[in-house]
Amino acid sequence: MSAAALLLAAVTAERLLELVIARRNTRKLLEHGAVEVAAGHYPLIVALHAFWLAGLWFYGMNNPVHLGWLALFALLQVLRVWVLVTLGSRWTTRIIVMEGETLVKAGPYRFLSHPNYCVVVGEIAVLPQCLGLPLFALVFTLLNGIVLWIRIRAENRALASV
Repeated sequence: MSAAALLLAAVTAERLLELVIARRNTRKLLEHGAVEVAAGHYPLIVALHAFWLAGLWFYGMNNPVHLGWLALFALLQVLRVWVLVTLGSRWTTRIIVMEGETLVKAGPYRFLSHPNYCVVVGEIAVLPQCLGLPLFALVFTLLNGIVLWIRIRAENRALASV
């Protein structure tokens, strides 16, 4: 198996594990009275990430891995874990709000309102670069920007209402 295929297998496994964690956290939050907000854009997020990952497999699985970009991607994974650990059971891939809860102000949230989205922006741009796919990185960065523009506006409205 090529280094690129190993990298993509690791990222795919990570994303699948995150989906399991997100679904579990979403279910528990909803059971405790939280509500999902602005679910209409969620299929766009799923489609974007699915096509991004499938495209990386299709175009990059046999490409050489560029170590400088890989180091940057590894740093993004450390930041991703920091976000997930900080949010704990409140982390999910959906916009879930619970009346009376305070916003998390610890960890990376001390510095940024949406650190997870900063990590995602970086990942969408950097992983294709690891595989020598700059045009792919550009196209998906632009598409991700559109989806995140929708997402962050919806999330900010939802968080302002609690």
